[in-house]
Amino acid sequence: MRPDLAVLTMAGLLDARPRVGYFYNSKKPGLLAAEDVHRLTVDAVKAVPVVVQGGTSVYDCIVALFTEDTGTLFIVSETGHLEGVVSRKDLLKVAMGGVDLPKIPVRVVMTRVPNVVTVRGGEFVYEAARLLVEHEVDSLPVVEPETVSGKEVLRVTGRFTKTTVSRIFVELGEPGKTF
Repeated sequence: MRPDLAVLTMAGLLDARPRVGYFYNSKKPGLLAAEDVHRLTVDAVKAVPVVVQGGTSVYDCIVALFTEDTGTLFIVSETGHLEGVVSRKDLLKVAMGGVDLPKIPVRVVMTRVPNVVTVRGGEFVYEAARLLVEHEVDSLPVVEPETVSGKEVLRVTGRFTKTTVSRIFVELGEPGKTF
């Protein structure tokens, strides 16, 4: 019986205290997963960002998408600060235009920083997922603001993607898995 109680405790349905024993905590299993998502921060699940500099050719960016197996590249300055974002769709539009891809710098086709939706590492996963859905994007750069020469810039520290959300969903569905 004790192993069964231990399993229920790990699942979050029971609580245990020394000298008191096991007791029901009145939480429903579905709510436990929801609580995990509302407590989980982007920093805990972010992936390594794939970055290129603005002078990189569109051709090289297309190659980078395939070699890095990603759908979005983050464009950074020489100092590593976010300048923009380019997606598969952006690069496909340019490639279909019949232009010389090795001669066009990616900064010509990227979405620039004022228009880029970002997320900070300390924000909750639920909020980041909501931003993905609301703005209909595949990936968000995880950023931290810095001040350089009196100007606020964004340092890229990771990426948060639809794949990240799917992975969290699958892991929360595994028995006894919590974050």
